[in-house]
Amino acid sequence: MNSDAVRFLLNNDVVTIENIDPNLTVLQYLRDERFKNGTKEGCASGDCGACTVVLAELNNDNETLNYKSINACISFVGSLHGKQLITVEHLKQGAKLHHVQQAMVDNHGSQCGFCTPGFVMSSFALHKQNSSPNRAEVLEALAGNLCRCTGYRSIIDAAMVSSEDAEDDSFAQHYQQSVKHLQDFKNLPAAQLCNAKHQYYAPKNTAELAEKLLNSPQATLVAGGTDLALMVTQNLGTIADLVYLGDVAELHTLENNADEFIIGSAVPYTTFTPMLHDEYHELGEMIERIGSRQIRNNGTLGGNIGNASPIGDMPPALIALGADITLQRGDVERKIALEDYFVGYKQTVLKDAEFIKNIYIPKAKTGQILKLYKISKRIDDDISAVLAAFFLEINDNLVTNVRIAFGGMAAIPMRAKQCEAALLNKAFNRENISAAQQALTLDFQPMSDVRASDKYRMKVAQNLLQKCYLELQNKTIETRVVNYA
Repeated sequence: MNSDAVRFLLNNDVVTIENIDPNLTVLQYLRDERFKNGTKEGCASGDCGACTVVLAELNNDNETLNYKSINACISFVGSLHGKQLITVEHLKQGAKLHHVQQAMVDNHGSQCGFCTPGFVMSSFALHKQNSSPNRAEVLEALAGNLCRCTGYRSIIDAAMVSSEDAEDDSFAQHYQQSVKHLQDFKNLPAAQLCNAKHQYYAPKNTAELAEKLLNSPQATLVAGGTDLALMVTQNLGTIADLVYLGDVAELHTLENNADEFIIGSAVPYTTFTPMLHDEYHELGEMIERIGSRQIRNNGTLGGNIGNASPIGDMPPALIALGADITLQRGDVERKIALEDYFVGYKQTVLKDAEFIKNIYIPKAKTGQILKLYKISKRIDDDISAVLAAFFLEINDNLVTNVRIAFGGMAAIPMRAKQCEAALLNKAFNRENISAAQQALTLDFQPMSDVRASDKYRMKVAQNLLQKCYLELQNKTIETRVVNYA
């Protein structure tokens, strides 16, 4: 048995896997290798939640566990290394159902039953963190689970049943044992998987990562895999050489400094969002619309930037804020403005063997305003047709600083510099807003696709600029009324 094999807990049992295709998803592993068929495949893209399982990981204190829901259908099996995997089959407590299962029964929360295991696992993860969630917390936790029988009211009622007085479940009874196993796993060397054609490597630090990439510059980097995995599950492709970033210690940096945030490229959304939400309320609210809880539990900021999608939600917001990123190749680092990272459709300045290390986000200063607008067909868990980011400083009704960025309007997320020029050092009024709206036609020639036509995108972008103006005018009026009162 190799010391560098992938090891994890399946419920309370230590599992070691070695000679297995690293393109295998957790869902396929459970159903085809372990015959755990409670976890369902509904979409194979992380949209429906039928495949939801729960991972327990060590917190930063190395003594406590964090239970999080994930989509098994778009998580590669190698990412289980060092974690505890819990499926719906593991919840039953001897002859009794688990509290969250019994609540589903008592509230008649199951109809056809196909989606039920996923809802149960999302509820289980929620109650492991919060024994008495309110309705808003329940809705947020279940937003990534779809019920095709439309039985949401009873499911929500079930998830809201308090678990404060519930008996300790088997996970509480084996808590210290689980912690000890995961602590032992952390002392293992970097995990590897391989079969005849495909390889997987999970370095533990940037030195190991840099060396691997120098030796294999064409390797594919994966962190959360929430986008990359679709290449396998939807496009039926394979990835020859996978390098997993989730175990690289330095990529989990999270610093809240006096004038900026520093976020490691492999930090999941759910970890860094509260910090950003406190500083930029609209940014926090926008992040809550990126995918579902399951997606945000795995998805990373580095991944959202690194895949260079023209419709990624974070890049326009970060470009408007003037964010920077650090890139590393070997032991050499370079820092660039995020807006300079993108050069063409799915093309970046990233060199062979180079990777994103950190993202630097400036903190807000007095008088600075950030407005964000995400336009999509659904409010939650949907891809943007247009995302607009407006960063402004207005003094005595004069625009003294402006950065405007859009996603979905070009082959890359980019600034609207003609639009900015129409506003900078000018009065913040309807006339100049109208001129800035016209300037957008010089900045962008959007394309038509399944999400929106080119004309729709341009009209929406122009309207969002007007919306920003009207909202800020109303805010000024409200402030004046309060002050005069």
